[in-house]
Amino acid sequence: MNTQLGQDIIRKEAWNKVTGVAEYTNDLLEPDAYHAKLLTSRYAHARIMAIDTSKASSMAGVKAVVTGNDFDILCGDLLRDRPILAKDKVRYFGEPIAIVVADTEQHAKAAVNCIRVEYEKLPVINTINDAIKPNTTLIHENLMSYKKMIEEVYPIENSNICSVHKIRKGDMQKGWNESEVTVEGTLTLPQSDHAAMETRAASCIIKPDGKVVIKCSSQSPFMVKELISEYFKLPQGNIVVHVPLVGGGFGGKAAVALEVLAFVAAKAVEGKCVKLNNEREEDMVSFPCHMGVQTKIKLGAKKDGKITAAEMTYYIDCGGYAETAPKMTKAIAVDCAGPYNFENIFCDCYTVYSNHPYTTSYRGFGHVSQAFCLERMMDKLAAALNIDPLQLRILNGIKENDLTPTQTKVTLSNTGDFTQCLNKLKVLIHWDESAKINLSNNLVRAKGIGCFSKTSNTPTDAAACAFISFNMDGSINLDCGAVECGPGMRTTMAQILAEKMKMSVDRINIKMEIDTQTTPRYWKTVASMTTHMVGRAIIEAANDVTRQLLKLGSLALHYSPDDLEIANERVYLRSDPTIYAAFKDLVHGYRFPNGNSIIGPVIGRGSYVMNRLTPLDAETGKGNSGMAWTVGAQAVEIEYDTQQHTYRILKAATVIDAGKVLNPKTAKGILMGGMCMGLGLGTCEHFIYDDKGIVQDTSFRTYKLLRYGETPDYLIDFVETPHIEAPFGARGIAEHGIIGIPPALANALSLASGVDITELPITPEYLWKKKTGALQ
Repeated sequence: MNTQLGQDIIRKEAWNKVTGVAEYTNDLLEPDAYHAKLLTSRYAHARIMAIDTSKASSMAGVKAVVTGNDFDILCGDLLRDRPILAKDKVRYFGEPIAIVVADTEQHAKAAVNCIRVEYEKLPVINTINDAIKPNTTLIHENLMSYKKMIEEVYPIENSNICSVHKIRKGDMQKGWNESEVTVEGTLTLPQSDHAAMETRAASCIIKPDGKVVIKCSSQSPFMVKELISEYFKLPQGNIVVHVPLVGGGFGGKAAVALEVLAFVAAKAVEGKCVKLNNEREEDMVSFPCHMGVQTKIKLGAKKDGKITAAEMTYYIDCGGYAETAPKMTKAIAVDCAGPYNFENIFCDCYTVYSNHPYTTSYRGFGHVSQAFCLERMMDKLAAALNIDPLQLRILNGIKENDLTPTQTKVTLSNTGDFTQCLNKLKVLIHWDESAKINLSNNLVRAKGIGCFSKTSNTPTDAAACAFISFNMDGSINLDCGAVECGPGMRTTMAQILAEKMKMSVDRINIKMEIDTQTTPRYWKTVASMTTHMVGRAIIEAANDVTRQLLKLGSLALHYSPDDLEIANERVYLRSDPTIYAAFKDLVHGYRFPNGNSIIGPVIGRGSYVMNRLTPLDAETGKGNSGMAWTVGAQAVEIEYDTQQHTYRILKAATVIDAGKVLNPKTAKGILMGGMCMGLGLGTCEHFIYDDKGIVQDTSFRTYKLLRYGETPDYLIDFVETPHIEAPFGARGIAEHGIIGIPPALANALSLASGVDITELPITPEYLWKKKTGALQ
């Protein structure tokens, strides 16, 4: 049987998607369902003095109006600080205050407009500097009373800091004494939107027997089930969550929020089915977005380029509520050195409340911000040392036996070969042809580099399961809890099983929908860990069915199981493959010639749990937060107009150590998607706030995205250093395409323009202001 890995396998869901018959949450018909709409806050920070719902409640078609006063429950992934609906006060513009349930969406919208809220405006915390200054306004006065869901959340009393993570490695005094050149800078990144094609959507029905059925576009169906059970004191077995195909998530659909609102809406109308589907404006500001960051970094190095000291302070703008931001803060701390070996490094990372929309995971999980800040400083250091930027990265690149910032030992298996990535990138983008070329007509062509290293930061007990069953013809049914949200992971799972069973992937059937009542549990479809975690569970399930098949084959063929193997849907004698029994004659038990049958249908199960992970020490950051790292190097080539301060992106390149490329065409597509998102963050994407904390760009008319015609040529290559604990050596790659692209763009434009770029996005207006001194 030819290998099923390293092949361009068509996605299992491809035909349904390209023909338009694939179903997403809002496509699911719910006959006679009611519709819910949200009333959201007009202010970024205000006390709620009164809510008058009387007129709305009496309007045509209205079935119920729900407000925060109906609940005494606090929600949150890591810190229970967020009410279901705003209660007592609002903490960001767009925060949900009330839900109207009506017989039609139009009636619900009309009633929402008739709810009257009396506010008392409060001082707005509109920047990180506002949040951390002495005697500032507190967004959460009762911060220390909130329930922590994990130990690694460290709020600071009487402050707007809901968590802090520290790294202390080496001897900083020694490092600074050895340094001969230092650079330092302050860098900022704004909040932005996930911009998934499908907005968040959910429906809920509570049946007469108490069974709660939720259909939603979520990356975390099992968390939806478990959190609703916990919040409302319901048996988990009474809650069933269905997730069909998800139209993009990028981490934004990992948070559990809309599903809770759909549940309380259904509960308010005696369990009747209620649909709650976000419009784009609601999706952008009322529900969690991508975090903002402000950073200070100081690097010290010897004249030969060896970095001897690094000090960093990151402030993460998590908005009005914590959600997953403390874990993203931790992720930045864990990988604060990027793909480099800094023997002396101190890093402090603070999660800071503001009166902005609250944040959740976003592709890269904090690493885009970390990479932008560090990679800009690496280029500044290279300039100060008069060393080639690529050579500086090679000189300081992480390698075997080095220690990460959390003091985990680096091996080729757990980290890969960063130097080889840089060397391949050097060839791929023709780096030696000069990083900057002056052309005619005021044009300059320039290249910039950005590198990355990312581990997963999963819970120490994150787990996955898989079930295998057979059809009568010997083909296989696979069920696992990974949500298909775009990257083709369920096809990857089918490939892994096909390779393990030595059969064609075409004979592996995998269900696209998640049903938490029957689908085996998986933690969340996040963190680029699905291939590793679910893949390991599938291999265990394949081993389970293989043992059973060999036992059945032994009975049928009269040979010891030790003498048998499986391939091509057969159990065969190793020494003579012409002696075999077909799967179809074994998988439902074996029947002897006299008609007697034994054993019964073959069913496989497998599970996997993360191992050897530890919490980090609160003071030093020492510990192990991930199974492995994925490293890579990226570059962007631009053409810059020195008079107009406009630019074109010509090329974007990525070389990544993927461990083992399972599906080349899909892998390249995933990386290209990430690279495109990175260019969007670099060129145009950001939330704009007025001085009252009101988001000004709440639709795709005003929130700018990279257009198709602006995309460059994409160049992608791979290094394959196997991670020996992963399925067939494969590393996670789903998030990594985005990480190094914004700094690579910034480094290219900084070289071309002579501007010290310290923030994103990089617009022509920004370059003009920096160049002319209008922006200091």
